[in-house]
Amino acid sequence: MQTSNPVFRNDPFSAATAYGSSMTVGGTVIKTMVLLALALISGAATWTLFARGANVMPAVIGAGLVGFVVALGVSFKPTWAAILAPVYALLEGVLLGGISAVYNVQYPGIAFAAAGGTAATLAGLLFAYQTGIIRASDNFKRGVVAATLGIMLFYVATMVLGFFGIQMPGVFGSGWVGIGFSLFVVVIAALNLVLDFDFIENGARSGAPKYMEWYGAFGLMVTLVWLYLEILRLLSKLADRR
Repeated sequence: MQTSNPVFRNDPFSAATAYGSSMTVGGTVIKTMVLLALALISGAATWTLFARGANVMPAVIGAGLVGFVVALGVSFKPTWAAILAPVYALLEGVLLGGISAVYNVQYPGIAFAAAGGTAATLAGLLFAYQTGIIRASDNFKRGVVAATLGIMLFYVATMVLGFFGIQMPGVFGSGWVGIGFSLFVVVIAALNLVLDFDFIENGARSGAPKYMEWYGAFGLMVTLVWLYLEILRLLSKLADRR
């Protein structure tokens, strides 16, 4: 059973031919930290420019679009991950920095709360996975994959309906329906981390080539970006209820 993370959907670990040194979990962790540091640097720069009155929105939108293209490139060519994964991290930093700065103007402190919630969720699920509290069984994987695909299809359908002026205020509003939906999405995004841990561990166990450490770190980064954005949205809805 594959992870629902689109980066990992084609099971590149099993398809890769090992050469040179092999992938390790520790190496993947280090490279994930490098990507997070790069995202933090570009995000902080974007935040600072926004705070000084600069119009960063064109750069934020551009970073989001280019980041999506880069993500597709890495997904189809894992051997490019060592070069494109850092580029993706920098672009996502610009995107998240701009979005966070805008949210923080309306809800002071929300960006730091979302970042803390994301870090706590990552640490908690990693501990639960390593201690066996949560196991990536086949049924668990099927459930998370099905829920994730359902969410993605719902987002796409909402986007298409939006082109025709059809909105779903209940789901995206700050009422209890909207909060419940966001909470559900946050939970599913978080559970994807468990699938990613399992996938990376299997890759290291099977002796995947060293460049797959960058690919694994990139895939984990994709999930963390999604999780952060969903937590940010949930916290904004909760703030509106006060």
